[in-house]
Amino acid sequence: MPNIKSAKKRVLVNAANYERNKAYRSGLRTAIKKANVAIESGAADMDVAVKVAVKKIDQATAKGILHKNTAGRKKSALVSSMNKAKA
Repeated sequence: MPNIKSAKKRVLVNAANYERNKAYRSGLRTAIKKANVAIESGAADMDVAVKVAVKKIDQATAKGILHKNTAGRKKSALVSSMNKAKA
């Protein structure tokens, strides 16, 4: 445990940020998995699931949870697999 007051505060802030990011990342992974399941099963709401996942990816990028290139790669993979499933 740190001895300096600012370092103690930094530990608390880092812990809070870690928990917030962890929760958001979990929701992001869930949305991506739901979209993949919808694509694989050929569900009627496939477009909606992919749209929700893409929105979550964009929000995570804006919050600094994902790098923009990682986000682009994930979105591209989702949309291309959806287009293959439709064809």
